[in-house]
Amino acid sequence: MSEQSMMWGAFGVLMIIMLAIDLGMNRKAHEVSFRQALTWSVIWVSLALAFNAGIYVFLGQTKALEFFTGYIIEKSLSVDNLFVFIMIFGYFKIRGEHQARVLKWGIIGALVLRALFIFTGIELLKNFHWLFYLFGTLLLFTAWKMAFGEEGEVHPDNNLLVRLARRLFPLTKRVRGDWFFTRRKGLLVASPLFLTLVMVESSDVLFAIDSIPAIFAVTLDPFIVFTSNIFAIMGLRALYFLLASVMGMFVYLKLGISFILAFVGGKMIAGAIGFQIPIHISLAVIFASLTLAVVASLTIGKKHPQHAVPVEHN
Repeated sequence: MSEQSMMWGAFGVLMIIMLAIDLGMNRKAHEVSFRQALTWSVIWVSLALAFNAGIYVFLGQTKALEFFTGYIIEKSLSVDNLFVFIMIFGYFKIRGEHQARVLKWGIIGALVLRALFIFTGIELLKNFHWLFYLFGTLLLFTAWKMAFGEEGEVHPDNNLLVRLARRLFPLTKRVRGDWFFTRRKGLLVASPLFLTLVMVESSDVLFAIDSIPAIFAVTLDPFIVFTSNIFAIMGLRALYFLLASVMGMFVYLKLGISFILAFVGGKMIAGAIGFQIPIHISLAVIFASLTLAVVASLTIGKKHPQHAVPVEHN
């Protein structure tokens, strides 16, 4: 058995164990406390770093740097997901104790979608070189839109999957219990929680279009791309409850993330031309961008405060 096959096995076992723990501990809807969110955030970051250390030992320094860079990219881009999740929960008036349930199943669905996108995308890039230019241009456009475009809003009525769900199932107007579906008079009835889940899943498809090509700019090794992406995604729910109520403090974070997208988009195009940017330089640029964005938000941003969008608890 090769070292990478062994690491694949270790990753699979770890994910199965963690999913079993998560599903077992969160069978019923409950409100996630700050302490619980902090604990799980620390656990997921620690597991990712421990797995990265294993990559360093068994696969070498280059693969370890690629994993770490991919993980940081996905983790930073996932912060933008949080803004959208906040708006979705606010639109459907989903309370704090139900948000965790929606995010849990949303993330499980995202694991399947990410696997499909990653392995399909790698095969396409290996066979069609011109896609590097397309993906790089897409990242540059997304970076410009994130930095200079207007703040996005949630419009469920414009979402094709939401409209389809409303046609297929009768819907209750209010959330009653933590179920997505129930039977009433022989009919399968959907809860607003189900529509919220549909919105979360469809929004993740859009996020994947940005984040996965960003990691392709670092490596096309499916093991590195998939594992770094999944580790970041698995910690997303805890990160949401940890940061959602203070997101408004980080007023320049979107600019930092948009710069990272622009950088990796340029890196992808440069690599296609034949100019390779070393991985340690990429990592330094990403860290510097995030650090400057956070410092600017906590210092300069105080002079231009923006109100955070709170997590709905009532």
